[in-house]
Amino acid sequence: MSGRRDIIQQVHECGIAIAILVGIVIGCVCTILLPNDFFNSGPSKVGLASCGSEFAVISEKNAELRKQVRELTEKVRLAEQITEIKAGSFGTVTGLRTNPTVVPDKSVNPRLAKLLEKVAVNKEIIVVLANSNVKPMLEVQITSVKRVGIQNYLIVALDDSIEGVCKSNEVAYYKRDPDEAVDEAGKSENGAIVSGLKFLVLRDFLQLGYGVILSDVDVVFLQNPFNHLYRDSDVECMSDGHDNDTAYGFNELFDDPSMTRSRIVYTNRIWVFNSGFFYLRPTLPSIELLDRVRDTLYKSGGWDQAIFNEHLFYPSHPGYIGLDASKRVMDIYEFMNSRVLFKTVRKNEELKKLKPVIIHMNYHGDKLERMQAVMDFYVNGKEDALDSFPDGTAR
Repeated sequence: MSGRRDIIQQVHECGIAIAILVGIVIGCVCTILLPNDFFNSGPSKVGLASCGSEFAVISEKNAELRKQVRELTEKVRLAEQITEIKAGSFGTVTGLRTNPTVVPDKSVNPRLAKLLEKVAVNKEIIVVLANSNVKPMLEVQITSVKRVGIQNYLIVALDDSIEGVCKSNEVAYYKRDPDEAVDEAGKSENGAIVSGLKFLVLRDFLQLGYGVILSDVDVVFLQNPFNHLYRDSDVECMSDGHDNDTAYGFNELFDDPSMTRSRIVYTNRIWVFNSGFFYLRPTLPSIELLDRVRDTLYKSGGWDQAIFNEHLFYPSHPGYIGLDASKRVMDIYEFMNSRVLFKTVRKNEELKKLKPVIIHMNYHGDKLERMQAVMDFYVNGKEDALDSFPDGTAR
């Protein structure tokens, strides 16, 4: 609420400033052009004739200023409606989950802004970070993306090799200006380093006003994910959960016999959001999430997925202000992790008939082989393509 009050205050101040400016401009013009006749009832025809064109220009400028004032006033009115809304009757009240999007700022990254104008669809884009260490998996992903017909797909190339892959496959790509973070990620075989970079890279996309799906390289696309988003939250994310309880939440009992009568305590549990596939709306909470994760990684290190979830879920408490970001868990049978596929779906004849949107090989080390098997099973119709793999992997 404090953020909305600040916005309203800024809009009021801006409107007042413009109104004052309009008054000063009109007063100065009239004083300079009509020094003798401004307060006379009989206007000077000579003065008016010689200054007619100047008045026409000034009139147009004043009209534009008035238009701006009206627009600002309307924004204030709408903002006040939001902050002063009345509660309805029982069963009709719902909170606001969809935060307003930020005003796009092309000055943040003009080169990226121009590229996104060509590649994005409906102000939305899929973003993938890749270096040469993941080239084979990236090629499988590109094949899946092209087969589905996804146009708004962009690779952030971290080295020259990936740039070559993009050119040969005619896929849109973007190379950041050289800096220490990009140089390190471009050379690293450590997936955590590349993964941590995404929280820095995505900020520009959101500031430019684009909704972003961030995808890791070990993801196979079987449908267009934009057709399966709700867009009612700041963050929509796939889950590491393997069933309805673990993915969407469940109660777990904590038992402390020393407390005798009060030995049982209910706890709320949910398995973590997966930071390798998520959608962010271009809102302030989304940008704040990126900033918080990036800042924590920079100062303390750690696993980006754990930090991502801590900032999403930890509530405000003494010494800490929680992040007010709305969030949604994606359907685990549409946005499927590899544990769900290999431990459950492939062993169930009914579930095998489902057509996932994407499958993420997040649980397994032999990612490339399993990605290829997924393509064989879901695309090429090879019914036994998934059968030879164990439930888990040793690496």
